[in-house]
Amino acid sequence: MTSSRPMTSSHEDQALARTAVDALVGQIALLPKPGLPDPRDLGAGAGVRDHRTLRWSAAALEPGLAAMASAARRAGAPTPRLRAELGAIGRSIERTVARAGGGHRGALWVLGHLVAAAALEPDARAADVVALTRSLAAHPDRGAPRRPSRGSSVSVTFGAAGARGEARAGFPHVRRALVALAGARDAGATETQARLDALLTVMSTLQDTELLYTAGPFGLRQVQAEARGVLESGGTATDAGAAALVALDSSLHACGWSPRGSAGLLAGALFADALPLRARRTPCGGFRSVPR
Repeated sequence: MTSSRPMTSSHEDQALARTAVDALVGQIALLPKPGLPDPRDLGAGAGVRDHRTLRWSAAALEPGLAAMASAARRAGAPTPRLRAELGAIGRSIERTVARAGGGHRGALWVLGHLVAAAALEPDARAADVVALTRSLAAHPDRGAPRRPSRGSSVSVTFGAAGARGEARAGFPHVRRALVALAGARDAGATETQARLDALLTVMSTLQDTELLYTAGPFGLRQVQAEARGVLESGGTATDAGAAALVALDSSLHACGWSPRGSAGLLAGALFADALPLRARRTPCGGFRSVPR
């Protein structure tokens, strides 16, 4: 049973949470994201509500993520008790975000593990933080609802790793996205192009349970192949790759398919890419986080 004491967060915990929200907002603002909400839809009726709600509800994650970081810092190690506390905080965050418009459940799963791991190892580099999540996810969340989620049901039906499998494996697709980010930047891509290439790298191999639910195994394989096609065309920094990306985006929107699982993992990679952090005092006496 977790403690009912009020939790306070240090400046370091708040910095981690703010960086995680910034990573999520960065993912939301990215365009053109194939099959995912596009900020260019602003001013187009329902698109306004959908995109603004995503940004608003992303900000609602921050206090809970700071609480996760604080819990991990107090625990000092990835224990079963910490896993239970993180699960309880995560469910509380989901209720808060639901009141703010909903969304981000997959991203919360990824970012929650990564924020906790970063608090456990404050000076660790991205790859080491991502690897540490394996130790956190190895413990069962004994407070989790017994009723299976849609994602877990799809995982069982199709034999996909799903969110739990990703975490227990130390988020291999976050690691792949980090490698793709570095490779694209080294090749001269812009930051937007590097992030899109990282997203497509995830999409090309991830057994995205959202896609499995809406598109089935054949549709998932089609999306994976088209994402690989963009990368094999030279990536989004090339004319051929950019054209292939637009075609993939149109195809996904026409089918009503959305690779939300891949988007959440990209947000995790953008967070890990900013690590480690240090708190820097601002001229007015507050703190902000900057990559070390």
